[in-house]
Amino acid sequence: MARMNVRQMWAAKLAGKPLPAASTSVPLMGSARPAFFGQVLGIDPSLRGTGLALIEFAAGRQPVLLRCQTVKVHAKLPMPMALAEIHRAVTAFLGDFDVKHVALEQTIYVQNFQTAQILGAARGAAIAAAAVREKLIFEYAPLRVKQAVTGQGRASKEQMARTVMSILGHGRTLAFDESDAAGVALCHAYTWRE
Repeated sequence: MARMNVRQMWAAKLAGKPLPAASTSVPLMGSARPAFFGQVLGIDPSLRGTGLALIEFAAGRQPVLLRCQTVKVHAKLPMPMALAEIHRAVTAFLGDFDVKHVALEQTIYVQNFQTAQILGAARGAAIAAAAVREKLIFEYAPLRVKQAVTGQGRASKEQMARTVMSILGHGRTLAFDESDAAGVALCHAYTWRE
């Protein structure tokens, strides 16, 4: 049987057709893959409320939230100052810990061009801080993050926060920006492949 991509495999499964043998180069759902070990800085970028969450993944234990923060920037501060605050906060996380990877949430589709530019600038400030430190940077669509963490691509912010807290076993309620950032880090660890 010829090689199939994941979409073709799902179509074949739904149609009741035989799937290729596990020896093909396309990984099957549930197939073994190397686990991620190390620290991931998850970032949920926004100009006035960027969420940051640093999670450590180690063999034989559940993920551990090392630090989280919402970078709150007052609306009266001009955009360049807000971007500087985001850059400084990401740089501080990267300077204080041995971060292996940085994972960001991609910009969602917005109808307003100006909003897209602002979100892009916030993402740029965070990416630049990680790039200066020569960290590997990964980006994930919000739908993929929710699917990987909650199992539902259309999960609400409340569902996401509850699921993240149950995975991390964290007692303190996280702000939505922080739980979204933690969700991005969890998504990275769950779906990352060498």
